[in-house]
Amino acid sequence: MQLKHKKSIFKWISILEGISFLALLLLAMPLKYIFDLPQPVQYVGMAHGLLFIAYVLLAFLLFNAMPWKAKDLALILLFSLIPFGPFYVERKYL
Repeated sequence: MQLKHKKSIFKWISILEGISFLALLLLAMPLKYIFDLPQPVQYVGMAHGLLFIAYVLLAFLLFNAMPWKAKDLALILLFSLIPFGPFYVERKYL
């Protein structure tokens, strides 16, 4: 797979992962704990989990192909745990 294609996929996964994280925190969790509706957490949580795994795997794939240092990879992985972090990664590292 070409580097341009890998970067494009990582960009979209990063954006979707960020959106799913925010949806989980700002929509699904309040619905669960305020309105006692656990179903949105199940669906949004599953989507977020799959996107998070894809994000991490693609970050490691790009680490081999991009001129990133180990510190860059560590920051990219750390930003996946912070709300709005994947959006920052998409802008700065891609």
